[in-house]
Amino acid sequence: MANVFAVLAFLSVGLAIVFSMMIVSEVSKRGIKIHYVLLRLYIIKYISQYEQLTRKETGKAGPLYYPCVVSYILALVFAIVFLIVR
Repeated sequence: MANVFAVLAFLSVGLAIVFSMMIVSEVSKRGIKIHYVLLRLYIIKYISQYEQLTRKETGKAGPLYYPCVVSYILALVFAIVFLIVR
């Protein structure tokens, strides 16, 4: 049973990485300089900037914002459940 939660946690992390890279691409298209060397440190900043930029453009958060945030939260939840069940 614990292995199921470990796999779900890794899948959630994979989805979070994919959504994060898509967000970085969108932020870069909008003229914000991306620091690729420090990307792991600045990823939360870029996600926040994406949310702010899309709210200014459309009045609501962009289509990548909520799936990205939810996948990070699910990864954390599945990892904690894995540690408890193990």
